[in-house]
Amino acid sequence: MSVIRSLLDTDLYKFTTSYAYSKLFPRAHGEFEFVDRSNGDYPDGFDILLKKEIEKMSTLSLSQGEENFIRQQMPYLPPTYIDFLKGFRFDPSEVDIRLEDKKLHINAKGLLYRVTLWETPILATVSELFFREMGKYPDRKYMEEAAIEKAMRMKEHDITFSLFGMRRRFSFEVEDRVTELLKQHAGDSLYGTSNVYMAYKHNLSVSGTHPHEWVQFHGSIYGYKMANYMSMEDWINVFDGDLGTVLTDTYTTDVFLRNFSKKHAALFTSLRHDSGDPFVFIDKVIRRYEELRINPKMKYLVFSDSLNVDKAIEIKNYCNNRIGSTFGIGTNLTNDVSSKIKSMNIVMKLFRCKMTAKEEWQECVKLSDVEGKHTGSEREIMLVKATLGL
Repeated sequence: MSVIRSLLDTDLYKFTTSYAYSKLFPRAHGEFEFVDRSNGDYPDGFDILLKKEIEKMSTLSLSQGEENFIRQQMPYLPPTYIDFLKGFRFDPSEVDIRLEDKKLHINAKGLLYRVTLWETPILATVSELFFREMGKYPDRKYMEEAAIEKAMRMKEHDITFSLFGMRRRFSFEVEDRVTELLKQHAGDSLYGTSNVYMAYKHNLSVSGTHPHEWVQFHGSIYGYKMANYMSMEDWINVFDGDLGTVLTDTYTTDVFLRNFSKKHAALFTSLRHDSGDPFVFIDKVIRRYEELRINPKMKYLVFSDSLNVDKAIEIKNYCNNRIGSTFGIGTNLTNDVSSKIKSMNIVMKLFRCKMTAKEEWQECVKLSDVEGKHTGSEREIMLVKATLGL
């Protein structure tokens, strides 16, 4: 059976970002590049298997039930975009896959409102195929007991969380079962899931934020000093107050907070932490809200950086009613299948973009709050740091 079985088997932010590109930058092009942060080796023939899965994705289309779910549960997507999704088909010619010296290379290039939709399905496919080809199988008893224990602990500690685990899941079946168990045992602590198909199947809320690529795109088009500000302005222009969570670490949180105006602090309901020390982050954000004369108790923070339950409890206690907290927990839930299996550390990032087909490509860079998550050429990273005074 195919790894990706539905157009909805993706993260919410892929649809919202695709719609934002289509509305404001319909002629913009982009190129995404696969990065294995562990620099792992892949078995011979892996590229051929992956290409076959990519080809199968071209047959996917929205069912009537899936369309109804989007219309009812995702009102921030207008009928025009949903009609686009009804006619949308993945185009495998947009994706280039190579295996050289056991290293996997993947590039997806095309119109941004289309090509952005490849990111999470490709990552989920790579992860599932890799474990399958390496002869790794989940210990079902271990997996289920671990998921139930985590669900009950988060419920006990009154932790609100969403499942953010699609991109590096062990398999579709594992994410499906874990989602079912969390719904059964976490109670109201489970807010929802970022996977639109799992939300559809299990009758959960869909949750998500905007991605680093949105800020990266604005950095390349408007300049790095204006990237955070303009990306927030454009997000507001598209969604008019919906989807009010913003990432802070594309060019480091310190730079973001310098750009964080009172207008944006008032309009966005929450900030998302995705790298660096979460406790330093909490103090910095509270201090900035207070400088802007906004009560931090009226806001909340979304934490999503390599979380487990213990870490979430510690972070929640540190927030201690000074500011709200919620959590997006991913790989620790959807790829905790055996004490002997380690999850992959893979991403796809926007590396180049341009406003129209005729223009020259511009590099896209992501810095984050830790060196290991930087993406982009060394030359461009140095330019960004010099421009931003880092």
